[in-house]
Amino acid sequence: MKKVYVTRMLPESALKRLDGEVEWSVNPDDRVLERDELLAAVGDVDGLLPLLTDTIDAELFDAAPKLKVVANYAVGFNNIDVEEATRRGILVTNTPGVLTETTADLTWSLLMAMARRIVEGDKFMRAGKYVGWAPMLLLGSDVYGKTLGIVGIGQIGQAVARRAMGFDMNILYHDKWELPPVAEHLLHADDVSLEELLQGSDFVTLHVPLIPETHHLIGKEQLEMMKQDAYLINASRGPVVDEVALVEALRNGVIKGAALDVFEDEPAMKPGLAELDNVVVVPHLGSASIETRTAMADLAVSNLLDFFAGKQPPTPVNPDVLK
Repeated sequence: MKKVYVTRMLPESALKRLDGEVEWSVNPDDRVLERDELLAAVGDVDGLLPLLTDTIDAELFDAAPKLKVVANYAVGFNNIDVEEATRRGILVTNTPGVLTETTADLTWSLLMAMARRIVEGDKFMRAGKYVGWAPMLLLGSDVYGKTLGIVGIGQIGQAVARRAMGFDMNILYHDKWELPPVAEHLLHADDVSLEELLQGSDFVTLHVPLIPETHHLIGKEQLEMMKQDAYLINASRGPVVDEVALVEALRNGVIKGAALDVFEDEPAMKPGLAELDNVVVVPHLGSASIETRTAMADLAVSNLLDFFAGKQPPTPVNPDVLK
């Protein structure tokens, strides 16, 4: 029977599907494994189910000579050296699709919370400062009818755009590929350069993968292109934004506000970010619903079980190794 190691506890219903199919074990502690713990755990495994917080590279492959499949519990796979895995004939899979709508919901939660100062209002109430309605109390910004700039128009970006239609927003998008004309028409979306998007948007949301080309895609120069009353929302990957530059931009009024689900040195935040009132920060909750996290686990388990059964896994990242 093949051996599988799971690096973090996942929804039980998904893990139970491994019973009787493979010999499996899981990290019993609700924390990221230390590097030496991870390397020790994979010595005799045929399959691995890691998280984004686990670095899967040549050193790990050397420590796991029997490893044949890595079923990442995430859409992104920047934690895995896919090129090295392919060279060694190791299949890598991910969990796309199942978290699209949930992440789009979270993006809108961040956008609305920032625009209407929900977190500030909550703190205000809890501190006992509310003494009655006032015309100038915690004034925010309207969302309806504004311009939304979407950087990265993949599945999640398109889901964000669909929600914007209910707010009668103008949509600008930027990506390395264009939507088909029918999709642009249905979403009322215009393909523009990044510079045009930043200059013309009231809200900018980020939905790009973390690759060398997107590292610090939004830095000091790009922030200064934005409107002074604009907001930045990052629900992609932390290093897409130069967090030091963002802190300075928020502190100096270069942009009006930001909302972040991810961070450059996650789980840490850059100095000064937590002290700012014009930023909403949440702990990487993009896919954090019971339904979606369970669906992600089910898909990762299906990738493992199908591979060991000699079937085509649902979502391979490097399918050439199966040929």
